[in-house]
Amino acid sequence: MIHLKQGDMLAQVGSVVACLMFVWAMFKQYFPYELRDRLEKYNKRVFTFVYPYIQIKFHEFTGERLMRSEAYSAIETYLSSSSSMQAKRLKAEVVKNNQALVLSMDDHEEVADEFKGVKLWWVSGKNAFKSQTLSFYQVTDEKRYYKLKFHKRHRDLIIGPYLNHVLKEGRALKAKNRQRKLYTNNGSYWSHVVFEHPATFKTLAMEPEKKKEIMDDLITFSQSEEFYQRIGRAWKRGYLLYGPPGTGKSTMIAAMANLLNYDIYDLELTAVKDNTELRKLLIETSRKSIVVIEDIDCSLDLTGQRRKKKEEEKEGDEKEQKPKLPKEERDSKNSQVTLSGLLNFIDGLWSVCGGERLIVFTTNFVEKLDPALIRKGRMDKHIELSYCSFEAFKVLANNYLQLESHQLFAKISDLLGEAKMTPADVAEHLMPKIVPGNAQVCLESLIGALETTKEKAKLKAEKKKHERRKHRQPKRKQKRQTTRP
Repeated sequence: MIHLKQGDMLAQVGSVVACLMFVWAMFKQYFPYELRDRLEKYNKRVFTFVYPYIQIKFHEFTGERLMRSEAYSAIETYLSSSSSMQAKRLKAEVVKNNQALVLSMDDHEEVADEFKGVKLWWVSGKNAFKSQTLSFYQVTDEKRYYKLKFHKRHRDLIIGPYLNHVLKEGRALKAKNRQRKLYTNNGSYWSHVVFEHPATFKTLAMEPEKKKEIMDDLITFSQSEEFYQRIGRAWKRGYLLYGPPGTGKSTMIAAMANLLNYDIYDLELTAVKDNTELRKLLIETSRKSIVVIEDIDCSLDLTGQRRKKKEEEKEGDEKEQKPKLPKEERDSKNSQVTLSGLLNFIDGLWSVCGGERLIVFTTNFVEKLDPALIRKGRMDKHIELSYCSFEAFKVLANNYLQLESHQLFAKISDLLGEAKMTPADVAEHLMPKIVPGNAQVCLESLIGALETTKEKAKLKAEKKKHERRKHRQPKRKQKRQTTRP
């Protein structure tokens, strides 16, 4: 009897379901669209009123250009730690030049999280659209997303503090795990390679006090987002590196990137067509980056002092005498980037895009630069990289020869005070010619080079002094002739 009753109940349930499906099919077929749409809205309202949870979707791609969402990427990185402990199906990604493995939850997996005693859930989803057949294979358009679910009474806590916490932690983890890149521009587009420069401030040939000052300034900048927001300034800082060739300006930039874990954008101004392309390049740079313009005094004819009107007229007359090139050749050879466009690039309205960015100029001749380009607020910190001092030499000796002291150091110290030699030239003499190298031979080679440089500088100074005397003699003779009766 019991089995018969259960069978009857199942039959009744089946018939009820079949009737409901028939009614729903007839309803969709014969009822007007407006009525069906209104009933569905009422059903959703009733469901929302009864269902106590709120759901938020974060899609992988968003915007008109279908760029990968920064929020989605940060959430994916944030959930990598919790998903590796909870999820049963995981995805693996290799980062940092095949040296680290990051796990994230696979599609249609769910993990729980807790924030200030409130429990919530993250679900990874995927929407698959119709496949397109291309030659011999099919391509399926898939759009992934993360869905956050939480109780509606915690709405203010989750939408505000929790999501800010997730984005901040996700960005920090992503910056820590990412492989840094070195970008260069071809017109208005960036291309990149993996950045693997080994330079650090520890190996940088510089006085310890000056080195510590620069490091403290960089670290303070990277931790000052709230400060820049409070004072109403864009989160960026300009550095001007100047000094003779071979004093380590490019090495300093690499050390900055390795200290802060920033990407480098090496901007070639001569490859930029006009100010519009320059602005586009700025927009395409990412957060946590260093935008570098090396040898800016040689990049374009926009860094010198503003010419006087007479000089411009004179040059204009000279140009009129020369045959003019076709317009296409002139446009291809000459960049139309102006000083005004470059100044707006540094600290105009568009410079706030991205945030957390360093702008670095290098030059061998700082006196050639326009004062408007290097004033405070644009180039906030001016760093002079000069000839090798004894403190910088000791760093190089430790790097190349693993020496902290030697009997020849005293003599080298005296010579460095009298002869001007760049750190690059000093390092070349400390480079062992055989493996393992002989430290005595390297130091003696450096001493010989310093003595030679000292003698050359002395002879050059005497030659200049002799030329000055020779230049004065005709004037004295002429003066004597005019005084005779």
